[in-house]
Amino acid sequence: MHLASERGLADNSLHAYRRDLENVEAFLRDRDKTLTSADADDLRAYLQGQTRLGRSTKTVARRYAALRVFLKFLAGEGHDVAALLQQIERPKPEASLPKILNRAQVNQLIAAPDTKSMLFARDVAILELLYASGLRASELCDLKVRDANLHVGCLRVLGKGMKERIVPMGRAAREAIERYLLECRPKLVRTPNERLFISRTGKPLDRIALWMLVEKYGRKSGLLKSISPHVLRHCFASHLLGGGADLRVVQELLGHSDIATTQIYTHVDQARLKSIHEKYHPRR
Repeated sequence: MHLASERGLADNSLHAYRRDLENVEAFLRDRDKTLTSADADDLRAYLQGQTRLGRSTKTVARRYAALRVFLKFLAGEGHDVAALLQQIERPKPEASLPKILNRAQVNQLIAAPDTKSMLFARDVAILELLYASGLRASELCDLKVRDANLHVGCLRVLGKGMKERIVPMGRAAREAIERYLLECRPKLVRTPNERLFISRTGKPLDRIALWMLVEKYGRKSGLLKSISPHVLRHCFASHLLGGGADLRVVQELLGHSDIATTQIYTHVDQARLKSIHEKYHPRR
């Protein structure tokens, strides 16, 4: 309740923090400790153990963050945890480059849905929109029909922290959504439903179903063993920057609060950087 009401965290973040704290609890239970009785050595041992178990630096960093949030909550409840907050260290996150498909591979993925399937128009619209607008999985699932302005070619998106942004969708995505709304969605809706994308059973499409859908077409295309909606978000950003888009514009389109998060994409298109250097450097 504290995280939801006072910190305003999204549902996905709440679920992640809950899982992380449950993981800490399980570790402490084997030491006959609890989250309220653990000392700094216990918590350091937990974080170090996560690294030895092969957890990624990002996962360990998130679990560290969950611990700090919980300790600050205890402090607010009158517990003396100042020493604990000072004695556990934050692991340094690793810099990892995102998976990127080239433009031909993106076209291959979008062409994967079966034209004979009753969900063909929906699935093409989803793939086109993920690539055209760089939406997060939860953002796409939360879209309402009224959020898509097909006349203007823009989307109203509610991102992390309920921050609203306007994102263009492009001609291909707009036409795919028009076809889906005309040919497919009316056949799926069984009761009044304002969500844009509907499942086969007539319910709003959820994140898990969306991930399974994208992964299915990734396998069918033979592109990647593990492909997700976030891969298309990465493609959206890197292809924009590769085409010469301004970093600040891409930050706004992605809904990043910190431009440092967007800057990872500047390291992806090495071929473009090399060609620019060869073209413009005086001693090429």
